Amino acid sequence: MPTTQLKRNATAALAPASIHATNLTKSYGDKQVLRGIDLAIPAGSVFALLGPNGAGKTTTVEILSTLIAADAGTAQLAGCDLDREADAVRKIIGVTGQFAAVDNLLNAEENLMLMADLHHLSRREGRRRAAELLARFDLTEAARKPVTTYSGGMRRKLDLAMTLVGDPRIIFLDEPTTGLDPRSRRTMWEIIRSLVADDGVTIFLTTQYLEEADRLADRIAVLDGGRLIAEGTAEELKRLIPGGHISLKFADAAALELAAAHFAATSRNDEELTLQIPSDGTVPTLRAVLDILDSAGITPEALSQHTPDLDDVFLTLTGTDKQQEISR
Repeated sequence: MPTTQLKRNATAALAPASIHATNLTKSYGDKQVLRGIDLAIPAGSVFALLGPNGAGKTTTVEILSTLIAADAGTAQLAGCDLDREADAVRKIIGVTGQFAAVDNLLNAEENLMLMADLHHLSRREGRRRAAELLARFDLTEAARKPVTTYSGGMRRKLDLAMTLVGDPRIIFLDEPTTGLDPRSRRTMWEIIRSLVADDGVTIFLTTQYLEEADRLADRIAVLDGGRLIAEGTAEELKRLIPGGHISLKFADAAALELAAAHFAATSRNDEELTLQIPSDGTVPTLRAVLDILDSAGITPEALSQHTPDLDDVFLTLTGTDKQQEISR
């Protein structure tokens, strides 16, 4: 993990909760969408909410951003009560939905000035803020071109820039990179990282791209059937899933045979001269394996450590056999 990410994790762990929710519940008729979820998201961190379609991700965002009311439960955002201080909550949050909410009849500069008017900024302050955001999102040259001529990535950047006009402290990003090409998606990731690192904002992210959550989030929660079924860092979640192993490759069959005799639960490939030893991915486990090899005078030709990725986590936790897998 990069040093900047480690520092951010440490800072987030010490920060007060920017979003705190207890027992949020929501139903539409007979369909219970949220079944009592609890959240505690530190200020200045990125929190990712994962889940299959229909799990309740967008409903959670809509409740916390005051767009709809929960049937039960309480929530505070930056200390403001969601029910009693909804106007105060709206002043400190920004929301970027699944689809770019830009006005195609206006250019980028006009879209930003419209948002400045909605935030009751003076004309002078609005222009200053618009120019600042156009520069930050590399949209200055296209500022007065019709939005209809923009690429998908440019539209998403403008959409996020519009969200930032009011200088929010908490930003909800509901699948912000849907439909973007890989280059545009990575550009958006860099922007999100800078919002946290440079501006100290809190990001609440929902996404269908598991790599996105892995790259960006300090903590990840998995929502399924209206319930949070797992939460932790990406590495903590990966350790919930069986299948991690240390792979050792040897120079000859004799070394492979000798090594296999020292490890009870292993999988071997005699043709490739490899041995797979179950591992939880932690340093102590790797050290223990190396100590055994060293004590036996065995030197592998190559060593690699394999851990389940977030795809494995997602499919296992939200699959039909998830309860059996989780209990292992």
